[in-house]
Amino acid sequence: MQSSDIIATFGVGILLIAFFLQALKVIKTESTIYNLLNLIGAAIAGYASWLISFVPFVILETVWCVVALYSLIKIYTKKKRST
Repeated sequence: MQSSDIIATFGVGILLIAFFLQALKVIKTESTIYNLLNLIGAAIAGYASWLISFVPFVILETVWCVVALYSLIKIYTKKKRST
């Protein structure tokens, strides 16, 4: 197994954990932990895709990271305003 496979497996594993926790209603899609898991998992999977020069997944994971980051910023500013 190459290092890119190990990195990709780790990243995708984090994404799947977020998905399963949300599907089982353990966490909500609007939660910080869900979006952090998505951001970290997508960044790692995107990096692994970059290592093997698989551009479609680099684009997919980049967009996934941007959406997760946007959601985290939205959560943070909402909490800040209500304090």
